[in-house]
Amino acid sequence: MLKWRSEAVLDIYNLVLALVLFAAPWFLSLTKTATEMDLWISGAAIAVISLGAIAAFTRWDEWANLFLGLWLIASPWLLGFTHTRAMHVSIGIGIVVAFMAGLELMLTSSIGDDEKTAAPPSTQGQDHPLFH
Repeated sequence: MLKWRSEAVLDIYNLVLALVLFAAPWFLSLTKTATEMDLWISGAAIAVISLGAIAAFTRWDEWANLFLGLWLIASPWLLGFTHTRAMHVSIGIGIVVAFMAGLELMLTSSIGDDEKTAAPPSTQGQDHPLFH
């Protein structure tokens, strides 16, 4: 049975944002193929990665979502859809996806550091002078 991680809620939020991003071309009535494809592919990739991170967490999942969030921020200029509603959606969702991926990376690395530096319960305090 899978153990629920409290940080997985961030992956659920990313999944919801991915679904919004995937549906955005229809809501925005986009006609530029490059813009539609960017939003669809980015949304699908974030959704797949977020589902994978919910099922079995690995750090590369979050690095991939961080990269995709940064891509969404830069893509309006790189693909030429600046000054459009799609640009605002892409940048807004990209900022949130990148932030949540970065936050999850930070939270999981601090948890991992605590587990690595903590002494096993059976040996704690044994190197204290009173125990010699």
